[in-house]
Amino acid sequence: MRTRLLPLLIVLMAAVLLALGIPLAVSVAAAQQQKVVVDRIDDTARFAALAQFVTDACSSTRTSTDERLQTLGSELTNYYGVYGIRAGVFCRTDIPMAKAPSDFFLPSSGEVRDAFDEAKLSRRSHDPKQVWPWQRHRLVVASPVIRDGDVVAVVVTDSPTGPLRSRILHGWLIIGAGEIAAMLLAVGAALRLTGWVLKPVRVLDATAHEIASGRLKSRVAAAGGPPELRRLSRAFNEMADNVEDVLEQQRAFVADASHQLRNPLSALLLRIELLALELPEDNEEIASVRTEGKRLAEVLDDLLDLALAEHTEADLRVTDIGALTAERVAAWTPTAEAKGVHLVGDCPPTTAWADPVTLSSALDAVIDNALKFTPQDQGVEVKVASNGSTSTVVVSDHGPGLTDEELARVGDRFWRSGRHQNIKGSGLGLSISRALLEAGGGSISYDHHEPHGLTVTVSVPRNGPTA
Repeated sequence: MRTRLLPLLIVLMAAVLLALGIPLAVSVAAAQQQKVVVDRIDDTARFAALAQFVTDACSSTRTSTDERLQTLGSELTNYYGVYGIRAGVFCRTDIPMAKAPSDFFLPSSGEVRDAFDEAKLSRRSHDPKQVWPWQRHRLVVASPVIRDGDVVAVVVTDSPTGPLRSRILHGWLIIGAGEIAAMLLAVGAALRLTGWVLKPVRVLDATAHEIASGRLKSRVAAAGGPPELRRLSRAFNEMADNVEDVLEQQRAFVADASHQLRNPLSALLLRIELLALELPEDNEEIASVRTEGKRLAEVLDDLLDLALAEHTEADLRVTDIGALTAERVAAWTPTAEAKGVHLVGDCPPTTAWADPVTLSSALDAVIDNALKFTPQDQGVEVKVASNGSTSTVVVSDHGPGLTDEELARVGDRFWRSGRHQNIKGSGLGLSISRALLEAGGGSISYDHHEPHGLTVTVSVPRNGPTA
């Protein structure tokens, strides 16, 4: 969630900084140019004041104005030499009164001509267009020389924009550095903010995963974050407590019911045996009652085992899976031989983390189930393998197998295939095995065995439990 929330915050902050930085950069560029334009206006006004006294230089005759004209020319030359700005005073007829450098002239078109023509109308030329750092055009300012209310000449300055563009770029670099610093600060704040907001969510997610994995004692630890998430954490803990209480009551009820029903059932079976003494030995009804009574006793025992399996925590330790499986295969070999079934084990040494008692019980249930459904003169294979992170025990039989629909339900409590209702069992053995294995981080799965039969895979982790 953090990887999705953080980019959104960064994009929003970048948009805000750009919305503030771009107008600021434009304002800095405009301020720098306005400062230059004001300086040029002051310069042209000073030259226009000097040119007022030499305006007769625009006529065909020159008298006492020669000395003042020389002074004006000297000022323009010094101005160009110091600042590198071309400047000139031009008569209305385009004749230069004085100029610097000597090759400065009025073109027939362009910015200089436009500024000159505008100043001839007795007003200063308009402010030039905004200069940007990537542009190389020049900055032109023109002011009229007015004498006796008439425009007799125009002062024109043509400034290079290199220094102006450099100052604008320098101001932009400062703004950019400030924007980067602000962005870094904002990213740091966003990291802290998202961490503060999402920490309770991460804790809640981890705890929910632990509960889903079977560790019902897990609870959300107290953490910071917004008040809404703290309330959510408390509500989650209350919910987990209630769910655990309900499950505990359910287990207790099943265990108590199974235990309490044993005594009446034992008394009932005893009375059935006493009643059978008064009936012929081959009475079918009494034999059927005995069978159902024994089956009910097995179901009660399995219910109690299931309740204990779901409640008891696994005692995990490093176990030689191969040796344990070989032991169970050897224990079930006499039963297999009595049925005429070939029980074969391939049990190389391999270790894993498992509860030996739990794994033994699960293997007993799986092997017993395989022997029940395997016909005479057929085989049951038990293979131990390891793939690096998991050790597996695969039990394959050559019985009738299950359909795809039945595979989806195998292992459910009290479920038995309709085709196998006449075979002894309560339908709880595989459910007990699954509960025992899941308590230790293991699992049990089912699949078809070609050409016919069922494959049951018992898996246990090779890595130790995490704290």
